Amino acid sequence: MKLNVLGALLALLLGLPLCAPAGERFSFPVAASSKVLGYAPLWAADKKGFFSREGLDVQVVVTRGTSPCMQALVADSIHAALSANDGPIGLIEKGVDLAMVAGGSKTTHMIMGGKNMKTFEDLRGATIGSSTLTSGTAFLLRRVLKAKGLEYPKDYTLVSVGGSGPSLMALGSGKIDASILAVPLNFKAQQMGFNLIGKVTDVFPNYLLSSFSVRRDWAAAHPKEVVQFLKGLLRARRWLEENQADAISFLAEDLKMTPALARQGLDYYLEHRAWDPELRIDLEGLQTVIEVYAEQAGMAGPLPTPRKYVDSTYVTEAVKELGWR
Repeated sequence: MKLNVLGALLALLLGLPLCAPAGERFSFPVAASSKVLGYAPLWAADKKGFFSREGLDVQVVVTRGTSPCMQALVADSIHAALSANDGPIGLIEKGVDLAMVAGGSKTTHMIMGGKNMKTFEDLRGATIGSSTLTSGTAFLLRRVLKAKGLEYPKDYTLVSVGGSGPSLMALGSGKIDASILAVPLNFKAQQMGFNLIGKVTDVFPNYLLSSFSVRRDWAAAHPKEVVQFLKGLLRARRWLEENQADAISFLAEDLKMTPALARQGLDYYLEHRAWDPELRIDLEGLQTVIEVYAEQAGMAGPLPTPRKYVDSTYVTEAVKELGWR
């Protein structure tokens, strides 16, 4: 007992996460739709001990796509899901009782073209890569191209090649003429000689790409654990900003990229406030997502307000318990 107390005191003095014994931590499985920099608060909270500090045993699984991520949540295989926001929106519209409880990130995606593709007009007749054909960034890509005068499928071919990593590989091999890439892989593409055609934020400056979702009934029965989970994420988000040298080393190792690229990426996310400091859901940014989703999915009638999809009580309580407000 004395050793445990001494260890706790040392952890507090050194600023280290306090970890509860594994047997006493609450099991909290989580799914993420992809392994990307935009989800860095989740990776940091998991690997740097912030979840353990909150008494949780979090197991993170990468599902490689929004659909399987949402399927796992609906099937009660996980307690929270981090995915593109069209996933929970679509399920809620079908009557599934989900709620978005914290923000993921705003979009940092940019449309990158092959060496002969420099403008949106050059994309007419091109083959363009996306993570999927019918969800996530595919909706966003199609809407941006439409704003630039290109209609799908008349003016270009869209192919599913996977997330930003596989998309960059496909672009490099010449299998596609252009792709939509997230920070920092867009910077790597530019280093390889590919062209920046346009930023998604040029058309949608406030698009909330992702969020953390839960089943409302499960969260209502486990409010303490949901708040603990969000506190871990909040601590990790702050750690990324306040310990950038360590964060860059961590991200470079965890995401298998060079430290220089990790630095570029982290700088971009922080400077553009792609992660809300309190992980709150930007309702204006979510409204844009709803509008894009409604157009692509053919939703009829008046559009729902963002509050239909959001429950902010848990993140509000998490911020309060951390003493940040």
